[in-house]
Amino acid sequence: MTRRTKSKAQNLKQKVKARIPKDWMSEVRITYRIAMETIKGIAQAGLVNIAIITTIAAILTIFGSIFRVTLALDSFIDSMGSALEISAYLSPEADVNETVGKIKELEHVKKVTFISKDASWAQLKREIDVPDISNPLPDTLHVKLDDTKNISKLMTQLKTIKGINDTSYAKDLVQKFEMINAIINTATLIFVAIVCVLTIAIINNTIELVIQSRKEEIEIMRLMGVSNWYIKTPLILQGAIYGFLGALVAIIPIDIVQSYIIKMHEFFMITIDPWAQFTVLFSVLTLGVAFSSVGSFLSIKKHLQV
Repeated sequence: MTRRTKSKAQNLKQKVKARIPKDWMSEVRITYRIAMETIKGIAQAGLVNIAIITTIAAILTIFGSIFRVTLALDSFIDSMGSALEISAYLSPEADVNETVGKIKELEHVKKVTFISKDASWAQLKREIDVPDISNPLPDTLHVKLDDTKNISKLMTQLKTIKGINDTSYAKDLVQKFEMINAIINTATLIFVAIVCVLTIAIINNTIELVIQSRKEEIEIMRLMGVSNWYIKTPLILQGAIYGFLGALVAIIPIDIVQSYIIKMHEFFMITIDPWAQFTVLFSVLTLGVAFSSVGSFLSIKKHLQV
């Protein structure tokens, strides 16, 4: 049969289908049959199901735990970063109120606190033994910013304001925060890729075994003219169910990790993100179902010629 003849036959088949009246009961029966075929495939796997779900759960548990710890560390770093302040040292002739007003107009400034040179000198004398000399310290403004990423830009702007002699901040600490944050985010992305590969590989092998065990049955359905999507859909759903059940099992240990993280937040008196745990659980469920479905689809494409 030539390609042109096949094309005409497909067009004719589509036209005939379009003229057949829709029967909602038929749709219900088809859906029921697909569901039963999915359950049948899972039942045929037997005890292998436990190994598959357990393995997927272990992978998703590691991912979910790392992701949750990452969000906790992000909160910790943000909290510590927001506590960092730029110290702006005023010249003796500077007008404090005018300088504070100009700084507050700058972008990314959250708060400005004035520390007089007398207060700074008294604090220094309480902390260390200093000689009896005149106060050498300048009046200081502590400028709190919204994000450590904007610190360089704000430093440059502060130096242009009249009355500010010099500025300083804990540069090494900021750089360490940024480095830790970058490492954590990179590690999370790498592990997402690992989860993807492992889950797809596991489901791929599982569905291959199901296809091999039902090879004759599938061949009979093909000879009877059963549509491709009717054969493929139960297998894809089977993979999705494995991913969903694995994710449900993974929620238990992830909740245990969450309890320890809450204690850590309380110990350091850091605000807990109310959406963090929901984000982790949603990601685990989504990735489990999505990657398992993709694994089934790839296995069908490779081992089932329909």
